[in-house]
Amino acid sequence: MSLRPTLRFAAVVLAIAAAAPAAAQQKLVPAQSEISFTSKQMGVPVDGRFRKFDAQIAFDPKKPETAKIAMAIDLASVALGVAETEAELAKPDWFHIKQFPQATFQSTSVKPLAGGKYEVAGKLAIKGASRDVVVPVALAQNGGQTTASGQFAIKRLDFRIGDGDWKDTSMVADDVQVKFKLVLAGVPAL
Repeated sequence: MSLRPTLRFAAVVLAIAAAAPAAAQQKLVPAQSEISFTSKQMGVPVDGRFRKFDAQIAFDPKKPETAKIAMAIDLASVALGVAETEAELAKPDWFHIKQFPQATFQSTSVKPLAGGKYEVAGKLAIKGASRDVVVPVALAQNGGQTTASGQFAIKRLDFRIGDGDWKDTSMVADDVQVKFKLVLAGVPAL
């Protein structure tokens, strides 16, 4: 059962690779990339990040509407700086990592805006729940690398993150801000 999301992600990656051979040249540079988040516990911001994630990108700046983006985030790689809290997040009330080891994102459309900015719409799946999201992305290039950055908000309860007693949003807020900086190699000139 827990292999199903991984197999689905693998099928998406294979479909992207088959549909766009040039995409094989585009890849994430993990050591320079980051995905972080901020939530609030009793009104106090709590910052975290994920140490392991991967992305499959097929993006042509001249045809952004044909772009395909697939991401997988290893939920066990969550880092909050407190070992006890990180261990708690692995439990069924939070990420339920044994059953749902990854969060995934699959783009459905990319809309160009002005000045190297885009709106990427897609499906975000966490803990067996899938929601449509629109992610604003700014692209910048330096040498052979492209940096895609942005931030967006999710509601943790939409993804059943914080079940049981943790559904009470007076302790842990429902809103979570997600920020990312993805460094990519092989993207054509903007």
